[in-house]
Order: sequence, then C-alpha cells, then structure tokens
Amino acid sequence: MTSLIPWQQRLSTGTEDIQDEVIRWYQQTRRGKAYVPEMIWGTLQTEAYASVILHKVVEFLGVPDDVSAGVAKRMERQQVLYDGEHHYDVIFGEQALYTNVGGPEVMRGQMERLLRDIDLPSLTLGVLPSTAEVGVVPMPGFNMYDGGRVHYELVSSGVDITDTDELGLHDKAFDALSSAANYGDAARSLISKALAFWSKG
Repeated sequence: MTSLIPWQQRLSTGTEDIQDEVIRWYQQTRRGKAYVPEMIWGTLQTEAYASVILHKVVEFLGVPDDVSAGVAKRMERQQVLYDGEHHYDVIFGEQALYTNVGGPEVMRGQMERLLRDIDLPSLTLGVLPSTAEVGVVPMPGFNMYDGGRVHYELVSSGVDITDTDELGLHDKAFDALSSAANYGDAARSLISKALAFWSKG
C-alpha cells in the first residue's frame, strides 16, 4: 500500500507538529536505514543547518513560520543517537557534503559534526562517492523504519510505502548502495575533503 499526503496539508500548522510525528517514528524504530543523496540526514543536522532547511520549507510552501520550534524538535529527535537503544545505517551521496545549505560557515560546522559523530555506536555512516558504480539505477532518498514502512519526501508530498514486495525491493536497493559506499576511514576522508573545501578562503 502507498499513501500520499500533500506537504501543505501536513504542515498547515507549521513545522513543529510534523517534527513531533517524526520523533515518534525514530523512537519506535530500533534499527532504521536512510539513503540521503543530496543533503544531510535530519538526525545528524546541526542546528544552523536545520534552521536553513526549515526556513526554505516554510518559504517555499507558504506555511506558518514556526521554524525555531521546528528546529528545537529536530534537535530533540537526535537523542536517539545517544540513548543506546537505537541503531541507524545511513548512506549519504557525496553530493550531500557539497550541497550549499547556508553558506561556508554553516557547512563547515556541519562537516565537523559529521566527523565528530561518525564513530557513534548507534550509527553506521557511509558516503557513496560521486564516481561509484552502483548496482541499482539512481533514485531519490528514502528512510526505512521498523514496522514495515518506507518514507519518501517529494517536492509536494510525503509518501509512505508499506507493501511487503516493495519493502523488499528497498532492502535490495539499500544493500546495493551500501556495497558501493565508503565506510570508516574512507568515509572520513571524503568528509574531511569536503570540510577543507568549505574552509577555503
């Protein structure tokens, strides 16, 4: 089954309520997976990075501006990385390290955060090099949660997939991405290279 809800409907009261909903998803997910090709996964975003993202969402969709409350909830979500009860397998596209969100200062802080947290016991963080050959066609990012659910964030809507066969294909796709991604020191090297880029000048 696939369900689709327009963002302007879901965000009709602002960003805080949906961030509360996302906190519950993460708290209920003991082992989750995320593929994020072009931006930083929300649960690893710095406060500055998240503020830029949510301001863009509010401006683009024309929904109520409660960005400070939404950012506070996004920071609250990140407690799942430190409570010892959850584990997340996350793959960034290398492009995510270079997509300009807020300018060099924000991006430097974000790269430093990734380097600090890459060794968290709750996190397996991979970076998919831009030149990597992957055994699956290019695709948008997605999150996989316990309880049989995959979530996509599209331009106008959030999409949830719960069909068993479709979930199996997402597992297969994630495995292919993981096989091509860099981990450990190799991932750290790619993030350090991006930090150097954002530190120029």
